[in-house]
Amino acid sequence: QVQLVESGGGLVPPGGSLRLSCATSGSIASLNVMDWYRQAPGKQRELVARITSGGSTNYADSVKGRFTISRDNAKNTLYLQMNSLKPEDTAIYYCHTYIFPRNSWGQGTQVTVSS
Repeated sequence: QVQLVESGGGLVPPGGSLRLSCATSGSIASLNVMDWYRQAPGKQRELVARITSGGSTNYADSVKGRFTISRDNAKNTLYLQMNSLKPEDTAIYYCHTYIFPRNSWGQGTQVTVSS
């Protein structure tokens, strides 16, 4: 098992930037895949970004070019840099990983994009 704790959410105006962090209880170098998901009010949870231990990344089309996922193995922390934020980015953002045989989720951090 691994514990995940998100931070960095808050209120930001459209066009602004925010960096989310996900602190883990162990070495993230041992985690093959780490993800950021989000869930907006009244909508289902969706995958936003993914990074592998080898550094490969994937992004949802809605955030491609604006968001960057990264990991700092020395700090055992996953990041999501969010630029050019839009109101439709408003959601609770969750850190996620999978270690057989279980999924691990953080509690989430609220991001609100509003003027």
